[in-house]
Amino acid sequence: MHFTTGSSARSWHPVMTADTNNPHYWLNWRFLLCSVWVLACVIVSSVLIWRYEGRGRGRTERDSRQGLTGTLYDDESWRTCLKVVHPAWLLGFRVVSFFVLLALLLLNAVAEGGDIFYYYTQWTFMLLTIYFALGSLLSSYGCLQYLGMMGGQRDTRIRSDTECGTYASPTNANESNVAPTNGNADENGRTKNSDSHEEDIIREVSAVSREEYNVRKVAEFWGYAFQIIYQTNAGAVMLTDCVFWFIIFPFLARKDYDLNPILIGMHSVNAILLLGDTALNNLRFPWFRISYFLLWTSGFVIFQWIVHACTSIWWPYPFLDLSSPRAPIWYLVVALMHIPCYAIFPLIMKMKHILLSRYFPQYFSVN
Repeated sequence: MHFTTGSSARSWHPVMTADTNNPHYWLNWRFLLCSVWVLACVIVSSVLIWRYEGRGRGRTERDSRQGLTGTLYDDESWRTCLKVVHPAWLLGFRVVSFFVLLALLLLNAVAEGGDIFYYYTQWTFMLLTIYFALGSLLSSYGCLQYLGMMGGQRDTRIRSDTECGTYASPTNANESNVAPTNGNADENGRTKNSDSHEEDIIREVSAVSREEYNVRKVAEFWGYAFQIIYQTNAGAVMLTDCVFWFIIFPFLARKDYDLNPILIGMHSVNAILLLGDTALNNLRFPWFRISYFLLWTSGFVIFQWIVHACTSIWWPYPFLDLSSPRAPIWYLVVALMHIPCYAIFPLIMKMKHILLSRYFPQYFSVN
């Protein structure tokens, strides 16, 4: 890979090695192999989406209880992983995260110009900002739902307590002074009836609670969109930061490039905020949704191909340059990097579930 710094001390871009809008640049074995890698990712992703989500568009609440892989409930986008943590905490975190990311994105755009949106980093950063914006709206809706449910449960408890008290207390004072020889049967009968009625009420309330749980509303379009954006960001953020810190940053450090705080922030704050949201939320993380991550990166690569076929311009990342004989290897390596980058988050969530179930078993809820 070859880099060169631009005329400005604050910017850099890879050196141009060939005329990209020349037909000979594209009509060769290197582009053919790279196209095979990208096309394979698109096909695999499409098959996974069709298999696990395409068939589930018409699923009902009863079907969702069968434990289908792609099932998502309406309350999963705003509930926290611990029952004692109010959803308002997750709402506050998402609102603050949204404004932090939006501020960083605007500062970078003002400092570097519109060319920043030529990079995969900014694509992912915008997607993460959209995630927290949509998450803030869903959490706001969820807090209203939560308050309504808490009010309903409080009314149910008051009503059940009132009914139990009515039947448990004696009807008049004389009943408590009845002679033991003749009143034991009546008193015992009333006590048994009262206890039986209390048990009936408890069973009724428990049945209602179980029924409410069993018919949890399946998420609609925005709930599924939020889940997809979350899992796409999980892989894309890890890929972006790994490529920057382990591939690009070492070169910039050797060239004594002055890394500004905005550049560092955009490749660190994104992961920190997403991990913070992961620690609080109650979202699932099925493996098949790596397909959206693959489609996201494939879309970026195809976009770059179209732009470079239309105009001769430098590549934002040198490993995308098709003039190098090692280009197919780089494309394959980056494609394979999607697997470990995506696998980081399922491991983090697995550790989270283990720790919370061990230390807070009575409060931990998992879907």
